[in-house]
Amino acid sequence: MEQLEYQEGRTELDALGKYGLIERITDGFERHHESTVKGPGDDCAVLGTGKTKTLVSSQTLAEGVHFDMMYTPLKHLGYKAAAVALSNIAAMNGQARQLLMNLAVSNRYSVEAIDELYSGVRLCCERYDVDLAGGGITSSRSGMVITATAIGEAEEGMIAYRNGAKLHDLVCVSGDLGSAYSGLLVLEREKVTYQANPNFQPDLASYDYVLERFLKPEPRLDIVKQLERLGVVPSAMIDLSEGLAAGVIQLCRASGCGCEVYEERLPIDYQTTRVCSEMSNNMLPVSNALNGGGDYELLFTIGQKDYEKVKGMEGVSIIGHITDEGMPAVMVTPQNSTITLVAQGFRS
Repeated sequence: MEQLEYQEGRTELDALGKYGLIERITDGFERHHESTVKGPGDDCAVLGTGKTKTLVSSQTLAEGVHFDMMYTPLKHLGYKAAAVALSNIAAMNGQARQLLMNLAVSNRYSVEAIDELYSGVRLCCERYDVDLAGGGITSSRSGMVITATAIGEAEEGMIAYRNGAKLHDLVCVSGDLGSAYSGLLVLEREKVTYQANPNFQPDLASYDYVLERFLKPEPRLDIVKQLERLGVVPSAMIDLSEGLAAGVIQLCRASGCGCEVYEERLPIDYQTTRVCSEMSNNMLPVSNALNGGGDYELLFTIGQKDYEKVKGMEGVSIIGHITDEGMPAVMVTPQNSTITLVAQGFRS
């Protein structure tokens, strides 16, 4: 095929990154309805004129981009598609109520395969007390594409936007970081080995935690409920779909502030550390935590007045604090040097 000529004035997607692209394409849209409280630029749209607001968010998973059918069970895929949409409701400090599922699928898949996919959706809905409220199915010429739309609600004063972090607020994260990407690394390694030798039988029993973190993530709606019981409303919040660095940068950009997170305080599971040590390039676990993505944990900030309430929360780590406007988002190493956080380029 003849190579395409360079197009003068062309801007590559990497030049903007995912969030820069979203800002560009949504810039200039005027709000026409009072009920549109928050449009693009956060984890959910916020709608409604009453005290209780409706939260709405969509997520798309595309075959060959977000999942590989060589190692992705369909039931796990259905669960994950639902879970990643519900995670955005959690990231607004809301409660999930309904789910819409839209599916584009090729004739490579059977009716039984679709049944298996939706059994995973059903399992996620049952676990988080969510109703499947609709959706649609259409044909596809390029495998499977799933779009899940989550609908939730929150009282007006309970919603946590990305733009509320204030100077000296504490930076917290749920769960552990980098484990989902470590699971992906294991699966990709075994895939390469299998392709070289189809008689190879992988032994994945000792990687169960990181594999589940990648194949079947959980939306942290439990953290939202814990915070409610403690009487804590985060000043800002975002979910970590693309790694800690991207989440911190987006939160700081929206809030107009800087941030310091401490490397030694990052929660990293031992299986993540083990996988990193096994990789041929001997990658650092902190690299997975910063840039791996797919964890769907919650990054949030709280006022120092809430420190005593949050410090004992199970599954929550306080990893840093907010700094002045104009300051960068950095990670402080154990040697007390600072590394400026950089989000990856365009990622789907």
